[in-house]
Parts: sequence; C-alpha cells; structure tokens
Amino acid sequence: MDQSERAEFIADITAAIKLSSNLSDDEVRWVKLAIHKQEQSIKLRQAIIEKTLGGLVWAALAGLAYIVFDFLKNHGLK
Repeated sequence: MDQSERAEFIADITAAIKLSSNLSDDEVRWVKLAIHKQEQSIKLRQAIIEKTLGGLVWAALAGLAYIVFDFLKNHGLK
C-alpha cells in the first residue's frame, strides 16, 4: 500500500465514521462527561487502595514494634 492508497483509505474510514455517528452536540458532550467520570472513579479507587495498603503496612510495622518492645521489656530491658 503506497502513500496515496493509504491516504484514500484513511479518508474512506473517516467518512464512514462520520456517517455512522449521528450524535448531537449534547450527546457527544454527555459521552465525554461520562468517560471523564469513569476516569475519575478509577483514579479514586486506585487512590483508596494505595492509601489503605499504606495504612496496613504502617499498622503492621507499629504492631511489630510493639511486640518487640514488649518482649524486650518482659525479658530484662527496663
């Protein structure tokens, strides 16, 4: 496929897409807003998961430190 055939192919695809999507401006705006809302929802879920895992790691470290200090306190370190 040479350059002219490729350009013609792209033009044909573009024309077909334009003919197949008969959405009004309001519908196009609504679709874009829906996509944006989904992106925000995904980012929020990712942030919640990251923060939760971070909190769990810190809680595990604090619990481990408590156990170590309690063990040392009960076995001679005062």
